[in-house]
Amino acid sequence: QLQLVESGGGSVQAGGSLRLSCAVYGYTYSSYCIGWFRQAPGKERERVAHIYTGGGSAYYADSVKGRFTISQDNSKNTLLLQMNSLKPEDTAMYYCAASFGYCRGAYNYWGQGTQVTVSS
Repeated sequence: QLQLVESGGGSVQAGGSLRLSCAVYGYTYSSYCIGWFRQAPGKERERVAHIYTGGGSAYYADSVKGRFTISQDNSKNTLLLQMNSLKPEDTAMYYCAASFGYCRGAYNYWGQGTQVTVSS
């Protein structure tokens, strides 16, 4: 069982930066997949980025490559998403999610979400 708690959302002007954090609680002794998803009003949920805590390359959606960086702070059991050069189209509710299964599959642990709003 994992519990995820996001923080760090807010409002920023286009071109600005935000850093999202996801604190992970529970059984973290096994490796697992963890990532960020987002959903804007009227749009489908989109996978933004994910990593496997056991190592390997991160995945990024084409829409955020070169602007967003996902990382983990193992000492604090925290997942980070550094978002630079933000665009109005990045406006969405951002969710942290985790899975003990396939990283590109379904995720069954979710945080409550944090809102990111980018104004032009």
